[in-house]
Amino acid sequence: MTFHTLGKLVLAGTLASMMGSAAFAADYTLSINTALATSDPLYKGLEAFQENMKEASDGRLEVKLFPNSQLGPDEDVLEQARAGAPVAVIVDGGRLAVFQKELGVLGAPFLASGYDGIRKVVTSDLFEEWVKKLHDASGHQILSFNWWQGERHLLTNKEINGPADLDGIRMRTPGAPVWTGTIAAMGATPTPMPWGEVYSALSANVIDGAEAQFPAIVGAKLDEVITHITKTGHINLITGMVTSAQWFDSLPADLQKILRDEALKAGDVASYGTQDSLAGIEKELTDKGISIREIDVTPFKEATAKVYDDLGYGDLRDKLRAMAAE
Repeated sequence: MTFHTLGKLVLAGTLASMMGSAAFAADYTLSINTALATSDPLYKGLEAFQENMKEASDGRLEVKLFPNSQLGPDEDVLEQARAGAPVAVIVDGGRLAVFQKELGVLGAPFLASGYDGIRKVVTSDLFEEWVKKLHDASGHQILSFNWWQGERHLLTNKEINGPADLDGIRMRTPGAPVWTGTIAAMGATPTPMPWGEVYSALSANVIDGAEAQFPAIVGAKLDEVITHITKTGHINLITGMVTSAQWFDSLPADLQKILRDEALKAGDVASYGTQDSLAGIEKELTDKGISIREIDVTPFKEATAKVYDDLGYGDLRDKLRAMAAE
């Protein structure tokens, strides 16, 4: 066999391999960004979504996962989606409020406790109206908003018993008004920064504290740089899977439905998994020497009541609390 003949055979084999790969390649790809680590129970829901989408779409739509904000901060990915990129991000309502005001109320203080109540809100007809408004106003499509990450607590290096103890504390928070307003009302000085910077900021005393849910605390190893967790549960962190409306609208109708159906199912997997993990995570943190205390949160509830009115959510507050309590 001559070198020329061998070369043609190799080339033919390579082309056949490429054609075979192309034949089985997905028609569409969605890249999902999350600030959370792969150890977070919510990430298990994303893995379920990835696998179930492959099956439900018969391989036509491939989901790729990017933990630890590999695609950039949430705000950057939201802008990529707005521009039509096939990306999605797990994000809270506060960051979406700049595009659709009502969504910010989901991050308002002491709105609901636990997952089941807030799930009623984000699967309601009222919420679906907000989904449509966001789609038309900003070019974002919510796939589902039932990705519950837990209740947020105060993380400090001193004991906290009430709002007065937060005076002068520089506390990391997301930059959305509902978050900064809540933390300011609780008595601390809100200090917005990306989640990925919190560990180093605490280590270098750039900030004095943070607030987060239990899975995120261990995911970011914040137990290494704090000594106290005060269980305030001031924000019940419900988040959503948000993608590009332009990209979503370009999909066949059946894939649009499959995406939303599977996102809702996977959100339940993530949320109930989170719920089941909390006691174990709390024990793990206690065993590491972290002081975890429950306190009377009434003073914090009273101090943050004005946040709803300050942001124009006064009318929604009672309606959504009643819906969550049904």
